[in-house]
Amino acid sequence: MRLSKPAKAILAILSALTLVYIYTPIGVVLINSFNASKNMSWPPSEFTLHWWQVATQSAGMLSALATSILVATASAAIALVLGTLLALAMSRYKFFGKQPVSLMVILPIALPGIVTGIALNNAFRTILGVQLTIATLIVAHATFCIVTVYNNALARLNRMNKTMEEASADLGAGVWTTFRLVTLPQMASALVAGALLAFALSFDEIIVTTFTASGGVETLPIWILNNMFRPGKAPVVDVVAVVVVLISVLPIYFAQRLTVAEKTR
Repeated sequence: MRLSKPAKAILAILSALTLVYIYTPIGVVLINSFNASKNMSWPPSEFTLHWWQVATQSAGMLSALATSILVATASAAIALVLGTLLALAMSRYKFFGKQPVSLMVILPIALPGIVTGIALNNAFRTILGVQLTIATLIVAHATFCIVTVYNNALARLNRMNKTMEEASADLGAGVWTTFRLVTLPQMASALVAGALLAFALSFDEIIVTTFTASGGVETLPIWILNNMFRPGKAPVVDVVAVVVVLISVLPIYFAQRLTVAEKTR
């Protein structure tokens, strides 16, 4: 479909306005992280790196950062294994209840975070009788991270030519050998992209974290929430918010690059 020049101009203006609306608040946070004023007066009269130095010396922030990286890495690893296995089952096998299972896998990402958090909290504490720890937090994050790996892997499997797998089986290779030497190499970029997206999704999650982490477990988003209204903490919170954005954006960027590179082959 070809658009007229006026239509293209209108779409360009609307797109630009939308991007400005979305990214201006993030830009303000970025600028405020260099604002010399402790009260975050606007516009900034001076700029400084002092708040970045303070942030790097904050033991609580560094501990929260390490916790977030640990939880996101573990959640992504669990999601990578389970998401890949689920995608293989859905793509390569027929069984009773296939469509309901597929819906149940995708559902956690569609549900409101507070509903997922309350449900998991009840499951851990009431049904299973398990105390909330960092382990429950990792399991909780993995439940919605699986979706990103599953969708990526399933899309790649549905596009793959099955004749190579069939040829491998005809030549006497077992299921594991066929998967390791034929299927996995073709899925690799999709799995890496899915794992990166899962990491980013887990790293900045706050609602589910609030309901499934114990009082002694503090991730970086929780640290921001706990400190943003404390006196004198606003500049440091802005610095940490910028760090969260950067760490979340990088995996998404590389995942998008992998996806584009695979499509251009």
